[in-house]
Amino acid sequence: MESKKPKASNKKGATNKKKTTPKKEPVSPERSAKKDSKLKVTEEKSLKGKKSVPSDSTAQQGKAPASSANKKKKATTASGVGKKKASQSKKKVGGTLAKNKKLAANAPRQYKSKNALDGVSDIRRSFHKNEEPLYFISATNFNLLGADEWIKGFKFICHIECFDGLHPNVFSPKTEIPHDDFEGIEDINNYLLQHPEVQDYLKTRSIDGRSGKAMFLMFNEKTEELAEKLGLEIMFPKAEMRTFLDNKVNTNRIAEKAGVACVPYVLTKVDNFEHLREVSKHLGNELVIQTPFGDSGHTTFFISNEEEYQKHAEEIEKEEEVKVMKRIRCRGSAIEACVTRHGTIVAPLMTELVGFKELTPYEGGWCGNEIYPNAFTPELRDKAIEYTQLFGNQLREEGYKGYFELDFLIDQDNGEIYLGELNPRVTGASSITNHAVFALADAPLFVFHILEWMDIDYDLDIEAINDRWARQENIDGWSQLIVKHTEDTIEYITHAPKSGIYRMYDTGHIQFDRMDTHRRAVENENEAFFLRISRKGEYLYEGADMGILVSRGRMMTDDFQLNNRAKHWIKAIRGQYASEMVEDKKKPKLSGTLTK
Repeated sequence: MESKKPKASNKKGATNKKKTTPKKEPVSPERSAKKDSKLKVTEEKSLKGKKSVPSDSTAQQGKAPASSANKKKKATTASGVGKKKASQSKKKVGGTLAKNKKLAANAPRQYKSKNALDGVSDIRRSFHKNEEPLYFISATNFNLLGADEWIKGFKFICHIECFDGLHPNVFSPKTEIPHDDFEGIEDINNYLLQHPEVQDYLKTRSIDGRSGKAMFLMFNEKTEELAEKLGLEIMFPKAEMRTFLDNKVNTNRIAEKAGVACVPYVLTKVDNFEHLREVSKHLGNELVIQTPFGDSGHTTFFISNEEEYQKHAEEIEKEEEVKVMKRIRCRGSAIEACVTRHGTIVAPLMTELVGFKELTPYEGGWCGNEIYPNAFTPELRDKAIEYTQLFGNQLREEGYKGYFELDFLIDQDNGEIYLGELNPRVTGASSITNHAVFALADAPLFVFHILEWMDIDYDLDIEAINDRWARQENIDGWSQLIVKHTEDTIEYITHAPKSGIYRMYDTGHIQFDRMDTHRRAVENENEAFFLRISRKGEYLYEGADMGILVSRGRMMTDDFQLNNRAKHWIKAIRGQYASEMVEDKKKPKLSGTLTK
C-alpha cells in the first residue's frame, strides 16, 4: 500500500521542490488580466463542482482580486519584483513580533469563565479523565501515534494492521468485505465505516447511545453521511470547506488576503505551450506548474521547454485553472499549527526531505522530515511563525478551526521565505511535531485540536505557549524517512519486517531489538523505530509505501543531501523485505500516499 504529507523539493537544492510548489507573487491586475482576447488568464475564476467555495467561507469565488495598491499594503509581502517593505509598527501577538495589520486585528478576544479549564495543566488533567469515545480512523495510525497515551479512551481504527495485533489501542477488522478498488484514503475510511466489525466495535464503546467523535486524515461527503448514521461527530470542519482550502489555487488567494508572501505566480487556464509562454513571460523560462489537487509531487510539473510541457500537457490543459510559478532555487520546510478560539498555536519550523531517489520514485515527492535546533536562522524562524499566525488568523476568518500545516520555500538566492502549500489537517509531519520535547513539555498539538471539538470551555495563554515552543533549547533532534517502493515493478511480498525498535551495528547490519508502539522509545542514533506499512502477502508497486523509519538525530547533511547514516538505514530496512516479481498483476488504482 502507500505512504504522507504531500510535499515537494527538487533534490539537489538547485531547483524547486515539487511538493512544496512555489507560489505566487502579488500579481497586478494589469499583468494577470491582459486584454488580448487570445489569452485566458483567470486570476479569480470560479471553480466548479466540489471545488466551489463552501457556504460558510468568506473566500467567495468570483471575487475581484486585490488591487495592486491593496497588495502593497500587505504586511511583509516579500515576493516578486517591486517588493515593498512597509514601515509599520509592530505588536507582539501570540509570541511573535508581528505587524499589527493582521495579527493584532485578528487576535481573538481573551475571556475568563468561572468553570473553564485554566491553562495547560487543567487541559492535560481533563483529557486524562476523558469519558468521551474518541477515534482516529485511517489507513494506519501513523499520523497520530501516541495520542492514546495522552487521552483516555482514544482508539485507532485502521485498515492496515501495522503491529500484528500487539498495539493495545488499535482496532482493525479481521475479515475483508467486498469493496471497489481503493483510489484514495477516503475510500479506505468509507470502507471502514461500512464494515460490520467496525460498527459493532463502535456500539460496544458507545456511552448513553453516543458513538463519540472521530478524526480522519482524509474524508469526503460520503464519509460525513456514514459517520452521521453511526452517530459519530467528525472533529474537523466540513469536507466541502477542506476541499476548498485544499485547492492549491485557493491557497494563494487566502495567502494574499492574509498578507503572506508567495513565490511569483499567475493563476490561469492553459491552452497550449505557446499560451503558457505568453501568460507567464514575466516569470521567466523556468516554470513550475501545479494543478489544484494532488499530493507528493504527482501534480507538480517543472517546465523549461516544450518537450517537458508535452509530457504533462493533458493533465495541465484539462484544468479550469492552474498555478504557474517562477522556478526558484529553494529549500523546503514545513510547519504545523492549530487555529483555536484563543489564537493560533504554532509549532517550530522543520526541514523536509523531498524527491530522494533512494526513498521515492517521484521527483517532487515528500519523503520525510527533520527537526533540530539550528535548522534555520532566527530571522527565518520568526518570519515563518509570523506568516503561520497570519494564515491561521485568516483561516479562522474563513470559518476554519483546528489543525493545519504549511509548507514554506526558502529561496537560496535571496533568503526570502515564501508560502508553498496548505494542508488543512494532520499530516505526515505530525508524528515529528507531536513527539518533540516542546510538545511533550506542554501538550501535543493534536490535544489543542481535539479540545476545540470537545464542548469544553477553557482559557489558554497562546502567547506563552508560542514563546516556549519557539525557543531553540526546547527543540530536540529527530528525523523520519518515508520508504517507498521505487521500481516500476509489481512484486509479491514473501517476508516483511515487524514494527518496533531496530538496532544498527558497526557493520551496517540491523536487527529487531524490541517491540514498541512509540518512536519515543528510540534511545540513540544507533536505534530507529520502524512502522511497517506493506506486509507479507501484499504487493509492492511503484510508489507503494513500505514503511516509516524514525530516529534521533539528522538524516541529511548541511547541504541537504542524505547522509551516510540515512543511506545505511534505507538499505538495511529494504533488506528486511523479500518479494517475488509478478508479471500478470495490474497496478492498484490507489495513488498518492497513505500518510499524507
